[in-house]
Amino acid sequence: ANRVVLLAALLLLLSPAGHAFTPADEAPFSVSGIFPNLAVTAESAPKRSECGVGALMPWADRLYQVSYLSVPDAGGGTGLYEIFPNMTMNLVAPHNSTYANRMMHPPSNQIIIGAWAIDAAAKVRVFPQLLHVRVGGMAEHLTKPDSMVYMLGMDGPLWECDVYSMACTQLFDLVKELAIPVAAGEQPHFKAAHSMSGRLWVASNTFEESDFVGQEHGGRFAEWRGPGTNWTILEKTAFVEVTGRHNFGRVVYALGWDARSAILKVLDLGDSGSPSMNPNWRTYRLPKACHSYDHLWQTEWPRIREVETERYLMDMSGLFYELSPLGWAASTFGIRPVCQHLRMVPDYTSFRGLFVLGGNQVSSIFDNNFITGQSQSNLWFGKTDDLWSFGKPKGWGGPWRQDRVTANEPSDPFLMTGFDGKVVHLSANCSEVTSTVEVQVQVDFTGTAGQDMEWAVYRTAQLCGGQPGYSYIVFEPGFSAHWVRFMALSSATLTAYLHYS
Repeated sequence: ANRVVLLAALLLLLSPAGHAFTPADEAPFSVSGIFPNLAVTAESAPKRSECGVGALMPWADRLYQVSYLSVPDAGGGTGLYEIFPNMTMNLVAPHNSTYANRMMHPPSNQIIIGAWAIDAAAKVRVFPQLLHVRVGGMAEHLTKPDSMVYMLGMDGPLWECDVYSMACTQLFDLVKELAIPVAAGEQPHFKAAHSMSGRLWVASNTFEESDFVGQEHGGRFAEWRGPGTNWTILEKTAFVEVTGRHNFGRVVYALGWDARSAILKVLDLGDSGSPSMNPNWRTYRLPKACHSYDHLWQTEWPRIREVETERYLMDMSGLFYELSPLGWAASTFGIRPVCQHLRMVPDYTSFRGLFVLGGNQVSSIFDNNFITGQSQSNLWFGKTDDLWSFGKPKGWGGPWRQDRVTANEPSDPFLMTGFDGKVVHLSANCSEVTSTVEVQVQVDFTGTAGQDMEWAVYRTAQLCGGQPGYSYIVFEPGFSAHWVRFMALSSATLTAYLHYS
């Protein structure tokens, strides 16, 4: 706390817009990296829904944040704010909607956050057609990147917006294009968009009880290759993030989950100087630190974002990870868990040398929670390495959960590195087989899980055929590898589930 107060005091000497602060100016009060004066709140009068921090962007010597309601016109008090280096805040534009989009648009020298475009001199303009809709993500335009961007509505509309005229035109209703089964009760909940190399990807995190038990599949991860082409559905489960850099191998990452585990999909696009060794999406699995992020409403916006130069910080299912932007030789490496956390983190960024976590602390959600009171949220300021002092990485999940597994087909790789105690539980439906089912536990200790020749057999478990249909393997203390996967030597209905402590 003292470190942050001291830094705030030093920042009083800086000017956000030409004002010279005097020694009489006082640093705002803070406690453990939180400045109460920077809190965003919704009105206490009806309607009462939510007030989270949807997006953060440093720009024009300020930190911009936009707060959000659950749905448009579900209350008041939310807005777009600018935070100055002296840790004071100003309301730029009030609104009554939901925004979590943010992106820099280099050709016009603007950032776009929520329904607003802000130039390098902090001049703010608005997209009027977006003032009463929910915008969950945005991306560069495929054919007119100098003047237009894509805006992704949480409820399914996809617009293209002109960053000069501020006019928007709807291109698609993605609920129809991606055949989301709304008649079966599956609600669209689009969260992220990204474009590179002539492709646009969108992610929707629909996941409810019917998805968990396998009756419906409402989530989507999908791709569009521009005018004249149809949408391609890549996954039919919840996805919340898709992003990538234009350099460093041009690797695209996407985050999602299903009933088994969290999911990380990776696409190595390559370039003319270094073509991709595998042009297909590869799927990896990560543990969940908490089941409190499993419903589509609970996740908010897990992100992959650069907060230290040329390295990503990834947040998924209650765990922060370090992630490299690189993916050489179609491999995914450099992933390691940093900490687990209870905080709801819709966005995070860096500002004036500080690591900033957004929040969504208190939400009554249409008075469904009687003990919350006024909806409000705040930021947390610290150092990136402070994350190491958060909760010790723990979690659970696996590649199979009562799945019909084909003989000699390996499972998706599951992250192993960075956790202490490790155990895997294996089970088979013995009523479906007449002989022993052997399951190999294979490990990748080099970190190049994209190259199948790197896998080694750690142990082979035997299930059924006169033996129990359940077994477990406790990995020795100190044993670790980057990835673990499983392969059945005969077809069976299997579960492979890991617990890390």
